Amino acid sequence: MAKGKRYEESFKIETVKYINEHNKSVAQTAREVGVNENTLHGWIKKYGKQPEVKSGQTFSSSEAELRALKKEVRDLQEENDILQKAMHYFAKDPR
Repeated sequence: MAKGKRYEESFKIETVKYINEHNKSVAQTAREVGVNENTLHGWIKKYGKQPEVKSGQTFSSSEAELRALKKEVRDLQEENDILQKAMHYFAKDPR
């Protein structure tokens, strides 16, 4: 499977800023910079109206860490339940 062209993060952010500041359409900007329209829509969705603010927020990393830890707890509880069921299964008297 072929991989698409890779763009630098700064180029993506600057392109989104350009679209917002000049009120240009995504299609027109895509033609100007030589990027697919769908790619630009993805960048706009990712970086939003203020891309520099998103990269500077610290609470998002702690929220992500909390989500990851909660997921890990759920996974460990599920594994523990499976092991307990297996223990009861193998502990039965095979008479």
